[in-house]
Amino acid sequence: MNITSLTLNPALDKNAEVDGLVPSSKLICHSISQQPGGGGINVSRLLTRLGLDSYCVYPSGGDTGAYLTALLKEEGLRPNPIAIKDWIRENLAVLDTKTNLQYRFGMPGNKLSEDELELIKNTISEHLNKGDFLILSGSLASNLPHNTYSVLIQYFSKKQPKIIIDTSGASLIRALEHPVYLIKPNQRELAQLAGKEFLSNIEQENFAKELINIGKAKYVAVSLGVKGAFLACKEGLFYQSTPSVQVKSTIGAGDSMVAGLIYGINKSYEPKEILKMGVACGVATIMSKGTHLATLENIEMVLKLMSS
Repeated sequence: MNITSLTLNPALDKNAEVDGLVPSSKLICHSISQQPGGGGINVSRLLTRLGLDSYCVYPSGGDTGAYLTALLKEEGLRPNPIAIKDWIRENLAVLDTKTNLQYRFGMPGNKLSEDELELIKNTISEHLNKGDFLILSGSLASNLPHNTYSVLIQYFSKKQPKIIIDTSGASLIRALEHPVYLIKPNQRELAQLAGKEFLSNIEQENFAKELINIGKAKYVAVSLGVKGAFLACKEGLFYQSTPSVQVKSTIGAGDSMVAGLIYGINKSYEPKEILKMGVACGVATIMSKGTHLATLENIEMVLKLMSS
């Protein structure tokens, strides 16, 4: 069973620290690091740390794209960059060491031409087999319409893969025009799927179960922030709380949770253990500085805390 991830809007994530954020002053940055970024890329990065190989597909243009690919190779991934005309964006996260507050600056994403998107589709389709995992994760390239994921799901469904979709807003709503294997909305995104601004706890549970019953998804994993998450599936509803840890950065936590869920499913875990692994990976990532993802050591530590 192969795993393929697609990231339509990748980024080179830069992280820095400043000793006090002061307007109109020249701020000296230090503790600089750079990481590959974007939904599917982050999922593949963490899966690699968990010992699962994946076929990581993303558009790549300019020096930023080339450097992103080099960083992925350094981490032991199997990157498959698709050459595009536009340069890949750079994002910046800055930590003010005096307040311990993080500031995140997201830049506009690359554009994709019809020919470039077609090449991405064909590349994945040639590699995809029945029962494989296909992860469609992250925001869309800046010029793509909201129904892009919906179109891709319909296109790839003929190969009968297990499609995981993790996005937000109109892109997520349109994506569920077709059945998928797993979705991971947060509470706000789940409410949007229901056409509401807010759902009570009972309404959240009922709507997640409805999505399962009408065949929209096999698994619905709902992130509850600091309270943990719950998983809806045909076996029932399962909750997992989070242990108390020091939060250093939330960047990549959702992607890490997706990787943990996929790992659990791949290893044929029971639903409760699938959710536990997903939450553990997400929590372990928020223990890491800046744009760094979870380490195996922290994942194992969190799993022990959740079992005690």
